[in-house]
Amino acid sequence: MAATGGTEADVIVVGAGPGGSSTAANLARRGLSVLLLEKSHFPREKVCGDGLTPRATRALTRLGIDTSEEAGWIHNKGLRIYGGRTEPFVLDWPDLTDFPPYGVVRQRADFDDMLAQHAVAHGAELVQGANVNEAITDDRSGRIVGVRTKDGVSYRAPLVVAADGNSSRLAISMGLGKRDDRPMGVAVRTYYKSPRTNDNYLESWLELWDGEPHKSTLMPGYGWVFGMGDGTSNVGLGVLNTSKGFGKTDYRALLKRWLDNTPQEWGFRDENMVGKVQGAALPMAFNRKPHYGRGLLLVGDSGGMVNPFNGEGIAYAMEAAEAAADAMAEAHARGIGTASAERALQGYPARLSAELGGYYRLGTIFVKLIGDPRIMHLCTTYGLPRKTLMRFVMKLLANLTDKRDGDAMDRIINALCKVAPSA
Repeated sequence: MAATGGTEADVIVVGAGPGGSSTAANLARRGLSVLLLEKSHFPREKVCGDGLTPRATRALTRLGIDTSEEAGWIHNKGLRIYGGRTEPFVLDWPDLTDFPPYGVVRQRADFDDMLAQHAVAHGAELVQGANVNEAITDDRSGRIVGVRTKDGVSYRAPLVVAADGNSSRLAISMGLGKRDDRPMGVAVRTYYKSPRTNDNYLESWLELWDGEPHKSTLMPGYGWVFGMGDGTSNVGLGVLNTSKGFGKTDYRALLKRWLDNTPQEWGFRDENMVGKVQGAALPMAFNRKPHYGRGLLLVGDSGGMVNPFNGEGIAYAMEAAEAAADAMAEAHARGIGTASAERALQGYPARLSAELGGYYRLGTIFVKLIGDPRIMHLCTTYGLPRKTLMRFVMKLLANLTDKRDGDAMDRIINALCKVAPSA
């Protein structure tokens, strides 16, 4: 049953980014009424690399999205990695049972709008301009029973999903702050008119130099170049809080210094910039928990679901959305408020922990290591030239392995994730 213009529903989802819209679509497909509340109006821009790995492609397919080139998606075949030498290393995405052999590229303004409309098409009610700033709780139980917007409008539901991003005012209003023992990143990006716009590989720069490569200072962070297929390239960089320069760095100046040393003909210069340089936080490795409690579920950045290995957030937000919808649909069928329904809802954080907890714990160790540019330089100098090692690293960083019938690399990565304590 779809929501029909009221202020009550089975579930309220706050935030219509990839995590929120995917949650709403999954819930509506399972027969629940859903209010999807978005503070801004579509189309709206979000800071993102716009490049998605096969993991995100799989999530889109599972949601029922046509990811064909005919449907407007740019496909990519793998990674082109700069680091350790002048020529890049080119690695195709692995050929796997569990994941497709291609990633996709789409601008976030269009991507988010499309996912929100997909949720509406399945029966969710989208309310734009609903800037939620606090939870409404039951005085006796402390459970969330609705939300209130900045302009005083109330919406009610027995279950609420916080998909309102890194700052998550809704989670904070329920007493859920961030954990300081989890890594955090900052990403800045902009667009340039560039002849490199048509590129079927995502490009990653593991070394950022503040002058001539290998003859200047190695800076903290990593860079990317993703061709958008529309005459522009999305160019950006990420810096981790495990690096000494975090918080003291002028990221826009850092981006410019790096790009000033790329070939002139690529076009990554101020006169070719489209729009301005914008930044965003990357909350990693479950930096806000618990992911369920007192009727509130966290999905995406609100629950710190960005992969610490590669900064990817969309795939994990969409996977969490499906897991959250499964738990809520089961709880709804058992009767919200019963002990059995509560056990079903507790299955959501348990599933996240089982599927990603060990992997994210390994990621927290990884980011501590690469936060030191000297270690990054050693890795790129002595590790990158070894093709077999690089294939292993690519599978690890992009979290692309077969769980059942994988090769030796898959079995090693899967075993490491199992033995690591959950993040």
